[in-house]
Amino acid sequence: MARDEERLARSQQAPLVGGLPDAPGILAAIRLTPGLGVHLRGLADELLVNDFPGATLKRPEREMLATAVSAANDCFYCMDSHGAFAGALLERSGETDRLPLIDTIKLGSSDGLGDKMQALLHISRTVRRQPLDLTAADVAAAHAAGASDADVQLAVLIAAAFSMYNRMVDGFRAPTPPSAEAYRARAGEIAEHGYADQRVTSVPS
Repeated sequence: MARDEERLARSQQAPLVGGLPDAPGILAAIRLTPGLGVHLRGLADELLVNDFPGATLKRPEREMLATAVSAANDCFYCMDSHGAFAGALLERSGETDRLPLIDTIKLGSSDGLGDKMQALLHISRTVRRQPLDLTAADVAAAHAAGASDADVQLAVLIAAAFSMYNRMVDGFRAPTPPSAEAYRARAGEIAEHGYADQRVTSVPS
């Protein structure tokens, strides 16, 4: 089944769990309780938005790691939303020539990315699949390609966190849009304000 067909099929699935808020994707989990929302949004900001001491990764690259992990987990909501967020950030920084890389990452490839990002994508995908498969050689390869210790830390943390987010979305079978275009408005808000800011109000449909 082609990726677009898989996305459409997923969008037609009804929630498995009763009592969920009427919201798509991770928003269904975020809105279960006020405290849960604060912590899930806050974690996203810490990993994807806020300064991380010693890291060289820019925000679009962090979003690419989240996109790669979500794609490997077949979580269309998270893959498409974070791919859209990465795209919005690249557009804001004038790096539109890098936009095709997002679709490459969604397909599980690292072609066209620099050596550092390829090494960090490998780390994130490995941790997503089986963390004990990560080796000292993988970390050394990332360092040799220019990654800092903090970059490697982020790659591991993003892989772990987004595996959790992905499982919340698909474990609930929370509603997901049938098209990646549904995230455009929210992507602009996330790029501008981050995840926890009250000005982020757009909801994918």
